[in-house]
Amino acid sequence: MYFKRLIDEYLEQWARREDHKPMLLRGARQVGKSTAVRHLGETFDNFVEINFEKQPEYKKVFESNLVVTRIVSEISAMCAMPIISGKTLLFFDEIQECQEAIMSLRFFKEDMPGLHVIAAGSLLEFALAELPTFGVGRIHSMYMYPMTFDEYLEANGETILLDYKRKASPDQPLPESLHNKLTSLIRSYFLVGGMPEVVGKWVLTHDYLRCQEVQDDIISGYEDDFPKYRKKIDPVLLRLTLRSAAIQVTRKFSYSEVGGGYRTEEVKKALEMLLLSGICIQTVRTDANGLPLGSESDFSYRKILILDPGLLLRLLNMSSVDVSKIASEILTGDPTSLVNKGPLAEMVAGLEMLRYKTPNLRHELYYWVRLAKNSQAEIDYIEAKEGRVLPIEVKAGMKGGMKSLWIFMREKGLTSAVRCSLENFSRFEYVDPEASGAIRKVEVFPLYALSNLVPPAAW
Repeated sequence: MYFKRLIDEYLEQWARREDHKPMLLRGARQVGKSTAVRHLGETFDNFVEINFEKQPEYKKVFESNLVVTRIVSEISAMCAMPIISGKTLLFFDEIQECQEAIMSLRFFKEDMPGLHVIAAGSLLEFALAELPTFGVGRIHSMYMYPMTFDEYLEANGETILLDYKRKASPDQPLPESLHNKLTSLIRSYFLVGGMPEVVGKWVLTHDYLRCQEVQDDIISGYEDDFPKYRKKIDPVLLRLTLRSAAIQVTRKFSYSEVGGGYRTEEVKKALEMLLLSGICIQTVRTDANGLPLGSESDFSYRKILILDPGLLLRLLNMSSVDVSKIASEILTGDPTSLVNKGPLAEMVAGLEMLRYKTPNLRHELYYWVRLAKNSQAEIDYIEAKEGRVLPIEVKAGMKGGMKSLWIFMREKGLTSAVRCSLENFSRFEYVDPEASGAIRKVEVFPLYALSNLVPPAAW
């Protein structure tokens, strides 16, 4: 069963280009990289897949030299399949197991520019970090994540509902019946998440407990990889850091809360490994005085997200946090409680905005917090949209309860903002009495419709 992915269109565009470069498909383990490449391979006359973990004998092909014509000829003979420029997709999977193969990618662009080559690997980022260079300018990268809510809808057969959602806007809200159905579906997405194997289990069984079994297996697989993380990082520390990141999710990460008697520098190094692996994603504070947002980033203030909401809940359960109440709140709680209480809605909002952006870059997430003493003002996310700074608050409630947003807009001289909640699409204006009656315009986007706010180029 193949679920349509947003990255499919980008991969097809790459395949159609005459000037395509060899590609590195990057992302955490189990997000669907290999499956997406195999799906693309169905559009070629020939598809050749080499998995260096399962087929270590292919490593020897790269040992003597990196002459591409020789490498391709020997691989073709070993697998008894033709490898022809323009007709064959050559896929190197788990390429982190063969550094020479990574180094060879840059020569494909020079010596066999017509051949389509894709490489992927579950621990690829660590292998790349150890190489002095791997072909800057001659290799193209794409970044892949777990399934978005839009992809989740398609997997569940809700393509008509998805089309209605994409056409909605603050000026054209959805009918209440469709809004309620989408609200119910994103509740299930909170629990199931977007890991393709888990979504597949949900589509077949609609059994949350069966999905949790798969989620537990995925987390166990991640932790089984920990001893491979540059070998100098204590796997126990990595496990503790991951559990602590889940508990601290969407608030400023505190190294001291990891426990185990480890020094701050040790914990910091472990966290960097988790970020590099893609299991964790950071949101960095920015002053947000203008664009680019990264020019005013402050890495001493970081919030950490887990790559998937379903995995977050399983990690919390493994950290002796009773998630049964959380699950009950997700499924039956009123929208205001679901959004305002707990970090899950805020995390999902950030992940959604990240995943709808072009996969050709490693995008960053930003937030703002006021550093003045006795100030509690904080904006969940800061985005750059149409050449301007756009504050985004994940909050359910009326305009009177948005003090942080008014402070931020007042200080930065902004007139437009977004509130993300489980309300229907809408818009409202706020007359700021502390800024001579300045008008603050706020658009409301439902949590299930963040693709409408950051529409993918592939739409």
